[in-house]
Amino acid sequence: MEWLAAYLLLGAIAGFLGGMFGIGGGTILVPILLMLFEAQHFPSQHAMHLALGSSMSIILFTSIASMRKHHQHGAVNWRVVFNITPGILLGTALGALFASKVSPHFLTLFFALFVYFAAIQILLDIRPHATRQLPGIGGMTLMGGFTGWLSTLVSVGGGTLTVPFLLWCNVPIRHAIGTASAIGLPIAIGGTIGYIVTGLHAAGLPSFSLGYVYLPTMLGCALISVATAPLGAQTAHRTNVGMLRKLFAVLLLALATKLLFKVLS
Repeated sequence: MEWLAAYLLLGAIAGFLGGMFGIGGGTILVPILLMLFEAQHFPSQHAMHLALGSSMSIILFTSIASMRKHHQHGAVNWRVVFNITPGILLGTALGALFASKVSPHFLTLFFALFVYFAAIQILLDIRPHATRQLPGIGGMTLMGGFTGWLSTLVSVGGGTLTVPFLLWCNVPIRHAIGTASAIGLPIAIGGTIGYIVTGLHAAGLPSFSLGYVYLPTMLGCALISVATAPLGAQTAHRTNVGMLRKLFAVLLLALATKLLFKVLS
């Protein structure tokens, strides 16, 4: 029961932040799930993959819940979502396939530096040229492929990448967050399927695992996250735009610092 309580609490926090910032919640889920799985003595060779796969399956539920609330506020640009989804699905497939083959230190360092760059631009309110617009279908497909690939490898909903990208293209902050929450859905679908398929024949997985998705974790976190994600989305639409930008930037800086310490340690 204590593990179920931990999953419920974790799902509540991840759902709220996912709804508020469109980040899916994976940035919080993965490190905490890894600690919980290690405390339960899951096989060390599978603990990280289980954390990544389970996180992706939880994001599937949080993204749906937060997307619905943002859509009610008219903050989802569906043209962007449709244009970027093919690249997202291709990228998530490649990310799940190469998850165990890419150097985690190089990947984490690269991702942390990118997030620092994006956060500083937002925090200092460095605006793009007024004429900068969203790219065409080709550019959106490339961005989707990169986002899906990297998001699957580090198990985030994509908002950490797509929100700064949309802001860079002069999309308002609330619409950037709302659109990112919808983009998190194809990322979660592709990533979850990928981690299930790649883990189906792994030996020594704990009971109630479906590939690299640990079902008790998925159900426990998803049960509460679908309730807190709309609350986070509602909070985003009630928060001052300038304050929302700063809060998102601070969240990005905290994420990048955590990743950097992980690499250095």
